[in-house]
Amino acid sequence: MAKTVSPGAISSIMSNPNPDSSAVLPEIVVQVLDLKPAGNRYTFNVSDGKSKLKAILQSSLSSEVVNGNIQSLGLIRVTDYTLNDIPNKNEKYLIVTKCEAVSPPLEAEYKVEVKSENAGIVLKPKQEVITKSAAQIIHEQNRNMAPAARMSMTRRVHPLASLNPYQGNWTIKVRLTAKGTMRHYKNARGEGCVFNVELTDEDGTQIQATMFNEAARKFFDMFEMGKVYYISRGSLKVANKQFKTVQNDYEMTLNENSLVEEAVNEVAFIPETKFNFIPIDQLGPYVQQKELIDVIGVVQNVSPTMSIRRKIDNETVPKRDITIADDTKKTVVVSLWGGLATDLGQKLLDMADDSPVVAIKSLRVSDFQGVSLSTVSKSIVEINPDSPDSQKLKSWYSSEGKETSMQSLGSTLSPSMKSGGRSLYADRVTLDHITSNPSLGEDKPVFYSARACMSLIKTDQTMYYRACKTCNKKVTEELGSGYWCQACQKTESDCSLRYILSAKFSDASGGAWFSLFSDEAEKIIGCPADELDKMKSQDDVSDYQTQLKKATWVPHVFRLMVAPREYNNEKRQRITVKSVSPVDFAAESKLLLEEISSMKA
Repeated sequence: MAKTVSPGAISSIMSNPNPDSSAVLPEIVVQVLDLKPAGNRYTFNVSDGKSKLKAILQSSLSSEVVNGNIQSLGLIRVTDYTLNDIPNKNEKYLIVTKCEAVSPPLEAEYKVEVKSENAGIVLKPKQEVITKSAAQIIHEQNRNMAPAARMSMTRRVHPLASLNPYQGNWTIKVRLTAKGTMRHYKNARGEGCVFNVELTDEDGTQIQATMFNEAARKFFDMFEMGKVYYISRGSLKVANKQFKTVQNDYEMTLNENSLVEEAVNEVAFIPETKFNFIPIDQLGPYVQQKELIDVIGVVQNVSPTMSIRRKIDNETVPKRDITIADDTKKTVVVSLWGGLATDLGQKLLDMADDSPVVAIKSLRVSDFQGVSLSTVSKSIVEINPDSPDSQKLKSWYSSEGKETSMQSLGSTLSPSMKSGGRSLYADRVTLDHITSNPSLGEDKPVFYSARACMSLIKTDQTMYYRACKTCNKKVTEELGSGYWCQACQKTESDCSLRYILSAKFSDASGGAWFSLFSDEAEKIIGCPADELDKMKSQDDVSDYQTQLKKATWVPHVFRLMVAPREYNNEKRQRITVKSVSPVDFAAESKLLLEEISSMKA
């Protein structure tokens, strides 16, 4: 028997772009054309034989395509949808949120024959598999549907991916996956309070929602971590990239008139965790940025648990470092904190010999040891996830990665990349600009670039400290039994030396004292701290003095952080070297030419 396409189906959709959840939709049976994958979704065109419309299949329906139920030239019945505008184009696209397959692929895209007594457009399928018309199937399915299932269809839920600022009424069903603290502020317009939440729907799409003042007070206690809610009467706007914490082009605002209702007595869903992995060798631009990132890598090393005392509240927090690598042949250290350090960290330690793959969501990128990663309260860690990225990484590691020599990302990044991708020539200043403005950095640290030479270093200062080889924290020597690390809570037979020194640097405008640490100091001095200590411990210290003398008056380009410090109850300016690089004379010449050109203009 022939299968029918609903006549005027596209016109029906266009006339009702956002159907009300309580409304009864007309029968919409359309033909699928040009079906193709787009990420974790599928795009296609829908046709009623006369008109076509671009469409997207919700990711939860992708399994229907994989299983072969939905195919190009086949028929589907659309039971729920949203019609959105395509930005900057006079076109629309249909987001199909619920549908069911009606027919296998047909022979042709358009009608084969038209019968006057049949209102539909009749198409002959390739094979007579279904012996009932689409209308009969629909009628029987609705008649046999359980009452609970019919009730669940009365509330029309929009996927987060379908929302935009120009849309009217909508309702979303989401799980609360992160909740911020209530923050109080004071500005020119008065005082207020605000808090943020992160919401995730069953497709794994996330959005950040913000509430101010009355709305914040109304919903703060109502929102509980892990619970599922229906939310409506909110507004959307383009997300501020500087402050957004999730991968979404929009952010949501809820006011005191918004509706938030907990989804009770319903089957709860566990949102799929969506990752947006950044290769390890591309982490540089994210250093010291507010944006959180996701990574995946093979575990190379797992450290013991350390106890770190927080300065803010003097509480002790467990910490564990793991080193991961990926197919860019770079490694990076990830610091796990709290429960992730003790529970999951111990699991990784037990599995370390098997080189497990870890996928970590929501990591902060810092400039510690060049580049390092750190978990936050909402970080998610998955061990050996069942995903194509994980399988690809396992295959690479077993075939070649295991025998490949890896490099630490912090030691290979250029100074500009360690400084968050900032060019060392973008905000160049003279040292006089810093020292003549003692108020610089009072509110928050400021960063500059400068070209200077070390002009003086005090040879009698303590230039290094004994450090734990695991965590690089200071250790104390125990008589006859090695070195005790308070952070790691253990004694080791040996330790390393790490630079911590102060030196005067000069340029054409004047001089300033810089604080240098570890890798940056080693680049200036020209040798590791252990090697310099051996020179100093010799009877003849001429080699020691020669090494320091060779390091003076050598030009370098610096990335500097300027912040105040208190010394003897007096605030002083502190200039810390965050990164250092040899002078690129071609780049320096280009900078000078640009400055000359700007003076002439």
